[in-house]
Amino acid sequence: MGAPRVAFIDIETAPIDALVWGLFEQNVIHVIEPTFILSYAIQWMGEKKITTRALCDYPGYAKDKKSDKAICADLWADLDRADIICAHNGDNFDLKKINSRLVVHGFPPPSPYKQIDTLKICRRVFKFDSNKLDNVAQYLGVGSKLAHTGKNLWLGCMAGDLKAWRIMKRYNSMDIVLLRGVYEKIKSWDKSHPSLTTYDDKPGCPTCRSSSVQARGFNVAKTRKTQRMHCQGCGAWYSGAIIKKVA
Repeated sequence: MGAPRVAFIDIETAPIDALVWGLFEQNVIHVIEPTFILSYAIQWMGEKKITTRALCDYPGYAKDKKSDKAICADLWADLDRADIICAHNGDNFDLKKINSRLVVHGFPPPSPYKQIDTLKICRRVFKFDSNKLDNVAQYLGVGSKLAHTGKNLWLGCMAGDLKAWRIMKRYNSMDIVLLRGVYEKIKSWDKSHPSLTTYDDKPGCPTCRSSSVQARGFNVAKTRKTQRMHCQGCGAWYSGAIIKKVA
């Protein structure tokens, strides 16, 4: 087994098409069309390329502009390949939304993977003015979301406007740039970050796999004392070898 396959993922979805009686805090009286996936962007750790796929890229789009089965097949394959998935609000939105569309189309669960949710790290560790990806990215100097026409971009894509689709794909791709940038800034603060070194037993920092680490004091618990390690690459702290264990 080699290095873990870590994927950064972001999806864009269509709004629910429904009937309501009014314009403010209304109950939906009838759903005309449930939400579906418009596009997704993915980047694999260690690669520069960002791949973005949209409904308009698939054969059959001209006949059915709302069918996301083909794009879900590619999503399933990417999830099945990954050891770790990173997304902003992925635990409560992106991955659950993907799962919902996969089960609708009859896909089985992909092979198990671990999850990194940058939104949860932001909420748990920091107190940013806003935890939205765009705000955090700007606050950390990573960049900002691609400007667009608001709801009209989504409506244009749903109507089959190819110009709108080109903008949507760039917008989706830019979200991966921001996600990756935010992740790199905050990953060393995440005490629950999945260990990247356990996949190939490579010695080094479990957060970034750097071999440039230093022993800096000890971590002391009730039952054990471990060497405290500090990564010179990403700055993460972690526990090393057990120095003393109490039964």
